[in-house]
Formats: sequence, structure tokens, C-alpha cells
Amino acid sequence: MLARWLVAASLALLPVWHGVTGQAWAADLPSGIVPPDARPVKEIPFFVFSDTQISYRYQYPSANPGSQVREADGSFRNRDAPKHILGIAHADAWAYGTNFFALDILKSGSQFPAGTTNAPGGFAAYDYGNTEAYGLYRGTLSLNALSGTKAFTIPGIVKDVSLSYGFDANAQNSPFGPKKRDVVGGLNFAFDVPAGFLNLSVHAYKEWNRNGFNLGTDRSVSFDTVPEFELVYSFPLTFTGLPLRIAGFNNVVLPKGRGVTNPAAFAFNPKTGLEFLSRTNLVLDLGQLFYDQPNRVDAFIGFQYWHNKFGNIERVDFKGTEEKSFLAGVSFHVF
Repeated sequence: MLARWLVAASLALLPVWHGVTGQAWAADLPSGIVPPDARPVKEIPFFVFSDTQISYRYQYPSANPGSQVREADGSFRNRDAPKHILGIAHADAWAYGTNFFALDILKSGSQFPAGTTNAPGGFAAYDYGNTEAYGLYRGTLSLNALSGTKAFTIPGIVKDVSLSYGFDANAQNSPFGPKKRDVVGGLNFAFDVPAGFLNLSVHAYKEWNRNGFNLGTDRSVSFDTVPEFELVYSFPLTFTGLPLRIAGFNNVVLPKGRGVTNPAAFAFNPKTGLEFLSRTNLVLDLGQLFYDQPNRVDAFIGFQYWHNKFGNIERVDFKGTEEKSFLAGVSFHVF
């Protein structure tokens, strides 16, 4: 599943840059003043665009599949918890494509305890919240730039089509002990919009993970390869008269099967369902607003909705698969 932070501080929201070469250009000085071979030359940098941000955000309430509260009537409901999230993200564009990397450290409240299934006796839960590290990478290669043509442009509709690829990886010190690894590959479509950008990636998605509750020693899980879709956008809200934009993403992963594992360990893994994750941020450029220094400090608020979190389907006795969270934070552009 796509990391829930593809837009942690809206760094993932980058336009596709095309048509840029790494050639140097000679200064156009009047002839006869400076010999042509002595004219100054300015090198175009390898990266057309580069930005690195450090961010903090607070999220509440968050959900966790299988974390639930039993009501007096015997029914179950989600157990909610806050999360404090520190993140670092880097984005750049070069002559032939783009790169994006993000790493988030998520600290949960004690409602989602740390623990292990490797303790003596098989299980241990602690009285403090678990910590998760989640990283992801996404890259693109422009087909227009690679071909040296505009063959992949549809004026007024699509600016460019790119090869798109990447991976996700996480680790968490919870009793379940997930160790998610996934790879994606496919195409990215950069739509021709009047302002801001709108990108759609269509991928093949393959995930491997770990289920700490599996019996036996083999707790690894491998899921089916399925289609996955990522829609990323950012639009300036110029009508407000403020350096304000709306930025977000929508991510869909089709059902990825039960998860192949050692049959002797866990023969009845539940089916996964269609997973949908959506986040929308309202981002204010504080540097531009107060100091006339754009792209230095951003503040943001947002809302996140997650259906069938991590692919888990809600059951009568299994909650925590639907998340409706509010979030707020600040990000600092450091490079």
C-alpha cells in the first residue's frame, strides 16, 4: 500500500519537468568584443529542481486494524489513538524525470502498544505506544525526454507520459511486527491543467509482509500482484489573495488475495479488500505571507480517510479498518 505520507508535507506533489537538457549555453555577447572561444559559459545544474523538507504533524484519531473496544452490549468499535509524526522528504527533477523519497517516524499513543510475539511465552505488550518507520521512493522517466519528441503529449489534455516506479518499506515494534516491502511499476500521466498539477500513476503492485500472529516460525506473507492507482494533485487558491494551495492524493490498491504463507503456519488468512486512502491538505506558505520568502516554511491542516486499512476488511469482531483523521503540522524547507 502506498505510504500514507506520499504528501506528508506535500513534497510528493511535484510537477513533471520535461524538455530540459544538460547542455551549456554560451553568453550572447556582441561580436568583436569577446572572441567566441572566450565567451563565458554557464553550466545548467544536473537537478532542475530540488527541495528537501523536515516536517512534523499531529494526527487524531488514527485507527489500527484489530485494535478495538468492546462495548457494554458486546459489540466492538475502533480504538482511537493520536500519532506524532516526524518526517523528512526530498524531491528533485532532472533532465529526464523526477525522484521523490520520504521517511516518516510515527509514534502512537499507548492505545496502540508496543510489543512482540517473540517474547518468552509467545506474546508481550507494553504500556507505551509503538513506533513505526515508513519509507518510500517514487521515480519517473519522461517518455518525451527519452525520445526527444512530443509524441507523448496531447495538447490540452496530457503534458507527458512517464515510466513510473518505486518501492515502500516499513518496520514497527508492535506485536504484529509488520515488515512491509512492496514494489510498483507502470506509467504516470501528467495532465495539462491551467495551474498547479494533476498526475495519475497506474502501477502493478506486489507486496511482501510479516504477520507476527502466524503460528510457527515462518511468519512471512506474500500477496498477489494487483493493479494500483495513485492520483496526486496541487492547485493554488489564488482567489483567496493568500499564498494558499490545496494539495493531496488518492491511492487505490485492488484486493491482493489472502497472502501466501506457510500452510502449516496459517492456512486461513482472511481475504483482503479494495483499499482506498485519501488525504487532502490545505497548505499556507508562511514565509511568503510574513517575510516575502516563499518556499521556506509551510503550515497545513488536513483530513485523511482510509477504507480497508492495509487491505483489512471489517468484520463484526474485527474493527480498526476504517480511519477518519484530522491532522495539522508544519514543514521547513532546509535545502
